[in-house]
Amino acid sequence: MFKKVVRILHFALPYKANVTFVFIFHLLSSVFSVFSLSMIIPFLSILFGQFPKVTEPVPFALNYDSIVTNFSYYISNLIDSKGDLAALGAISVGVLMLFFLKNLAHYLASYNMSPVTTGVVCDLRNALYQKTLHLPLGYYSEERKGDLIARVSNDVLEVEVSVLRSLELIFRDPLLIIIYLSTLIVLSPQLTGLVLLMILLTALIIGRIGRTLRKTSVKVQNQLGFLLSLFEETLGGLKIIKSFNAENKSEQRFRDSNNVFRRLVIKMWRRRDLASPMSEFLGAVVVVIIIYIGGRIVLAENGALKPATLIGYLVIFSQIIQPAKSLSQSYYNILKGYASIERINKILHADNPITNVPKPVEAQSFNQSIEYKNVNFKYAEAPVLKNINLCIEKGKTIALVGQSGSGKTTLADVLPRFWDVQDGEILIDSIPIKNIKLSDLRGLMGIVSQEAILFNDSFFNNIAFGSENATLEQVIAAAKVANAHDFIMATEKGYESNVGDRGSKLSGGQRQRISIARAVFKNPPILILDEATSALDTESEYLVQEALTNLMKNRTSIVIAHRLSTIRNADTICVMHEGRIVEQGTHDQLLSLSGVYKKLYEMQVF
Repeated sequence: MFKKVVRILHFALPYKANVTFVFIFHLLSSVFSVFSLSMIIPFLSILFGQFPKVTEPVPFALNYDSIVTNFSYYISNLIDSKGDLAALGAISVGVLMLFFLKNLAHYLASYNMSPVTTGVVCDLRNALYQKTLHLPLGYYSEERKGDLIARVSNDVLEVEVSVLRSLELIFRDPLLIIIYLSTLIVLSPQLTGLVLLMILLTALIIGRIGRTLRKTSVKVQNQLGFLLSLFEETLGGLKIIKSFNAENKSEQRFRDSNNVFRRLVIKMWRRRDLASPMSEFLGAVVVVIIIYIGGRIVLAENGALKPATLIGYLVIFSQIIQPAKSLSQSYYNILKGYASIERINKILHADNPITNVPKPVEAQSFNQSIEYKNVNFKYAEAPVLKNINLCIEKGKTIALVGQSGSGKTTLADVLPRFWDVQDGEILIDSIPIKNIKLSDLRGLMGIVSQEAILFNDSFFNNIAFGSENATLEQVIAAAKVANAHDFIMATEKGYESNVGDRGSKLSGGQRQRISIARAVFKNPPILILDEATSALDTESEYLVQEALTNLMKNRTSIVIAHRLSTIRNADTICVMHEGRIVEQGTHDQLLSLSGVYKKLYEMQVF
């Protein structure tokens, strides 16, 4: 557990100066606190008429004997010259000053802790988002979106509340306990030995309860991720839920999961809330034992412990109870947040197999051909691509056709390295794509998919997506090529109009044309068109197909299509079946073969 917590805490390294100040100010606060409480002993000694007179000072040094002797000398002189009341007044003023310094140091510690806590949380979210962007698509096929959102939101919040806010207490409370215990050892080693024994027993009891709390916290965070996944699925499938009258079933499913979450949270909080009353009760037990044993020592004939010292001892020990309670609460909080740390680390330290080689080749242009050599690929156990050999010359249009699940989309997805092939290799201009710098490789390609993915932003920003210095003239030119300029200008704010969440304010054809305009703006030498017109009506398909024709001019294109009418003029049509290319040629050549392609064509014509 310790190692995983440290992995998160390394985010605090940029704030080490603040952390140092936090430690220093908490140390000062602890010292001032002990001195202010220790003043109760001379105060009571004066009241009881038992103050030890000191007639000679000693050289000042930072040790207990020197400080006590010189302080006693000062008070003795004050009593002799001005009386007991003046000495009590001086002690009272000293106590006030020490309490002021203690609280000032405490505030300065909190002042320096704020940038640490907020900075770590901010950096942690940034790191999670960065990792999310760079992990391969395969990672997300195994994870629920809602659960991933829960890790970036709720789990980070849990780390802030449970772990980071406990850090200040972990800085402060051990210091207080150590300094208080050191003072108690000086006052009475016998009683302090008993105190240490009771603290050890308390730590063992709290640790045993803490282990069960950690297990419950893991279950709570996992269940919360499942809940958010259900909610995310509901938002995405609301139309289907309503059309199948499945509101009651969906509601009951969510309600059942939410009740499971509620029961787990109750169990977790009950265990966590046990820490404070338990530590307080054990502290009270120790106080009673100290009073009894200390009273016996005071009443003994040798008088090894004076009444004022015993009362002072009890006052200082009573101050240990609160930091001990806070420390045990912090321990429980860290255990509670540990489940979130594990879930966050699962993303931060997830393996990313799709990375650059140590010295990648820079490729700013595409000059010759794309070549698949003996390519094999599988997602899990079942092969998806089997011994693919294909050469695509620059400027040519290659169409991929076949039934669903034949491997068409996968054949296109391995080219920009959304996935890496297990066997064989893919080359661009005779260079293996694994040796090409990943950003350069993807910079050579533009992708228009069946589902037009737009962002909740303006037309301008969606078309110029990924560009830092786009001009309005360039965006308008791209929109005109994609047959999108007219309907954009018909909106209230033109190119600054918002398209809505995932382009919800637009029709399917309009969304697709914005997607095409984005590809036109990028102006890539290689195009991948994944069934870009299959979900459109006839009129929209005509406009989008015209935009695609404009887009494909003078470019190398890989077109995945179910509608064979859209790819009749392709230079080469590859017919795929169960992961293999079974036929290859032009439209007319494939019809003359009377094979799979002709069968597909006749079914569509019919």
